[in-house]
Amino acid sequence: MDSFELNKIAGALLGTLTLTIGLGIVSEILFAPEAPAKPGYEIAVPEGPAGGNVAETKAPVIPIEQLFATASIEKGANVAKRCASCHNFTEGAGAKVGPDLYGVVDRPVASVAGFAYSAAMKAKGGEWTPQALNHFLTNPKADVPGTAMAFAGVPKETERADLIAYLNSLAHSPKPLPTAAAAPADAKPADAKPAAAKPAEAAPADAAKPAETAPAETKPAETKPAQ
Repeated sequence: MDSFELNKIAGALLGTLTLTIGLGIVSEILFAPEAPAKPGYEIAVPEGPAGGNVAETKAPVIPIEQLFATASIEKGANVAKRCASCHNFTEGAGAKVGPDLYGVVDRPVASVAGFAYSAAMKAKGGEWTPQALNHFLTNPKADVPGTAMAFAGVPKETERADLIAYLNSLAHSPKPLPTAAAAPADAKPADAKPAAAKPAEAAPADAAKPAETAPAETKPAETKPAQ
């Protein structure tokens, strides 16, 4: 192969390379993307409640006494299965990791004979009323700091009401659970408001009395001809 042929090959390669580079430059000029005015992506965040207080959006807490009215013993027995690994529910079955729970409602705290309660539980005092059980079962470690009970609690209000209804049934003579009967009593002042309007109703009667005695004041005018 002579030098002329080599020059043609070199020229062809150089021309191809030049054409490729030129096409790349032209493409960048024609199809160059427009840079955004502000880098990144804008994320739309929904506005929160006025004042930014998230706690204000929480659903109101229903009094446990109100939930007792519709509590289910059968559902409570299912909830109690979470406690079955540590507690017995049958009379005379004895303690497991925790004391037996037969007759626990209204029983004095830390009163099962022979069971080794923690110092925190002994110091709690009082009785296991339905309301006390509700507070304890919501978060045992928060209600009795230092308790040896590792159970995390029953956060759902309706499940706690069902569970307490079941525990209340574990007795020879179960007592009725407290209800929200105090609510109508709180409404009595509102019912008595119309009674406050009675003085206003009596005002027309008082105002009419002078009008009734007016004719009596004109009697001296009637006697003038007789004089």
